[in-house]
Amino acid sequence: MDRCVESVTGRAFLELRSVSVTQGGVALLRDIDLAIPVDGRTVILGPNGAGKTTLLQAIHGLIPISAGSVRGRSADRGDVAFKFGFVFQRAVMLRRSALANVEHALAIGGVAAAQRRERALRALADVALGYVAHRPARRLSGGEQQRLAVARANALEPDCLLLDEPTANVDPAAGAALERYLLRLSALGRGLVMTTHDLAQARRLAQTVIFMHRGRVEEVARSQNFFDRPQSEFGRRFLDGQWLD
Repeated sequence: MDRCVESVTGRAFLELRSVSVTQGGVALLRDIDLAIPVDGRTVILGPNGAGKTTLLQAIHGLIPISAGSVRGRSADRGDVAFKFGFVFQRAVMLRRSALANVEHALAIGGVAAAQRRERALRALADVALGYVAHRPARRLSGGEQQRLAVARANALEPDCLLLDEPTANVDPAAGAALERYLLRLSALGRGLVMTTHDLAQARRLAQTVIFMHRGRVEEVARSQNFFDRPQSEFGRRFLDGQWLD
């Protein structure tokens, strides 16, 4: 494995080998080799069109890969089947209450009917949304909808949450609340892999940074190392605010 996010000895990780994604004759991902621990906080950075969202979708299986392989691995146990939850940049709410949105996700996830109500209420309480449980989800504020989307994904107790710019469309206060929740989930052992254009947010949340450009992984580093001493030319130019051609 050419690019390991960090030491994976004795850890469970997601392994990508020579992963490429091509759609309509356009290469969106090119020969991606990565080993991403599923119990840490990894932030994917890069300019628009770098392939960040495509990488998240390929990991989850939302889009097919054109070449290569994606699989769960453990240094101790071999192949592992991980559960992932996906949170889109813009929350997609069903035409039902906030509570019913979470219950529906639990039903799709195979949770027994007798357990769904309690787990859904607990998930809403965890993001301080108990007060909107019976309100129509589509009438909630943008910040409330995004917190609901994270709660809905987390209610299924995945090994790792994949989050595509989860605070891009909410106000600063809502974004800060969501960041605190994600840090709390991380402290409880939930893995996080997320994209963001907010470098300050990346500094606050990331343990590890994956930097991408034009569908390729240009650099993988611990967060402090990347922000202090980026090793790739594109990484240095990106942090300097330069246009990447």
